[in-house]
Parts: sequence; C-alpha cells; structure tokens
Amino acid sequence: MKQFRSLLALCLALCAFTVQAVHALEVVDERGVSVSLPQPPQRIVSLLPSLTESVCALGACGRLVGVDRYSNSPDQVKALPQLGGGIDPNVEAVVALKPDVVLLAKSSRVTQRLEALGVKVLVLEPKSHADVRRVLDKLDQVLGTHEAPRVWRVIDTSVSAAAQSLPASAKGLRVYFEVNNAPYAAGESSFIGETLTRLGVKNIVPAALGPFPKLNPEYVVRANPDLIMVSVRSAQGLEQRPGWAGIRAVREGRICRFSPEQSDVLVRPGPRMDEAARLMAQCIAEQSSKGGQR
Repeated sequence: MKQFRSLLALCLALCAFTVQAVHALEVVDERGVSVSLPQPPQRIVSLLPSLTESVCALGACGRLVGVDRYSNSPDQVKALPQLGGGIDPNVEAVVALKPDVVLLAKSSRVTQRLEALGVKVLVLEPKSHADVRRVLDKLDQVLGTHEAPRVWRVIDTSVSAAAQSLPASAKGLRVYFEVNNAPYAAGESSFIGETLTRLGVKNIVPAALGPFPKLNPEYVVRANPDLIMVSVRSAQGLEQRPGWAGIRAVREGRICRFSPEQSDVLVRPGPRMDEAARLMAQCIAEQSSKGGQR
C-alpha cells in the first residue's frame, strides 16, 4: 500500500510537470532574445499603441492592466492606468502592476531595467505590413487566442477592397504624405507607403530615402505632388511655406487634412490598417476629381 501511494504521488507529480510543460511558452522577440513564459499571460502592460490595439484585436483586451499615455484605442483602454511614454515610462508604476509580461518597442530605454527587476519583457515593433502580420502571429502564440489569421485576413482583404473602390482617374496620382511638419514624410518603404502603393498611387518619396525621411521643403516643391495628405496638427501654414503656393496640390486645393483621431489610425502599424486604407482611399477618390490635368 505504501509503495502504491508513493507510485501514485510520483505519477501526479509527473502529470503536473507535463501539464506545466505543455502550457509553457517560448517566443523569440525583435532582439532575437528567447522569452519564456510559464503560461499565457493574464496581466499585460503594453507600452506601444499598435501593440495595445493588437492585443485587443486578438480578443485579449481584458488582460491589459496598464498602457502608455498614447494608447487610446479601443475606448476601454482609456480607463487603464497610464504609465508615461513608451520610450521612457514610469518603471516603478509598471512594476507595481505586477505584470506577467510587458510589451514594448525596441526604442524603449527601460527594457534592461525592467528585466533586472525580474519583469518579463517582450520587444515587438511592427514597421511594415509583413511586420504587422508577424507580430500578430507572435502575440497570438503568446496569448493563446488563435485569432491572428482572421484578424490579418480582415486587414488584407479590406486594403484590397479599398484599392478596388478607387476610380481609374485616381491611378498613378502622385502623393505626398506628411507625418509631421519638420517635415518628415512617409516614404515608399514605410507601412504607410506600402498602403499607398496597394491603392495604386505614386509616392513622391522613393524607398531609397528610407521609411520616414526628414525632407528639405524644397524637395516637395520640386516633386510637385498632385495630392497632399497631412494631419491638421501639422497643416497650419502649409500654403505659406516658401514656394509651396506653386505646388499643384496646393494650387488646386488637393489637400486632405486628417483629424487627430484619423491621424492616430493612419500612423499606427497595427490592426486598424484596414481603416487607414479606407481613409486614404476616400481622400484619393475625393481629390482625384479636382483641378485640371496632371
């Protein structure tokens, strides 16, 4: 009987170990670092808006316990503790929330400090369409949600539908997308540029200049775009910039000024890229009918 009890105890211990091993997760992040989690995290801190939105799109919004100050979608994350900027958040506030994992960008300055305090960190930073799909898959693996294929399918088919909705007159329209008034532009190689390409328009900023290059304003004057996309945050005084009054887009009033809420959608590489494509397509369709011949 004693031997039977010992054998039973051993079997139970082995079963417990096996269950734990089955649920244990191993994921390689953007640093090439292998991060081990004993089970899908139930308390998550996200310090990048695109990652916050991705977690929610995968159906795990309820697991978020804290976010960076710029995470504002979906609405339910607005009620969560805000932990400062994503690059340099309040480490003490993060640790106090006792997260199972912290999601943050490569550019964050607190990764090593959090790890030194025993906090699990997963570095993920999507910068292209392919990155968005890969990050969704990785988060899906970590969260155990099995929703990534569906979420990506919605994004991909919606971008294609936005492209198909455009009139033939919009094809080849030369576009300048200003990210902010430094001015920084969205080049062909950025995720915004990739969406513009799929919509069938021509970005005046080639991939050779990088994803988000800072431009000499004279460059835009020389490129003479047919259409300008810009946030209302940085559009003030655009027509008064030296030489810009002669740009075709300015002369013919082909300027789309996006609200702050719309701009948030446009500049985040995440699950709302389908909405971003629709916003851009609407702008292109409306503006392509304006003005004279190109």
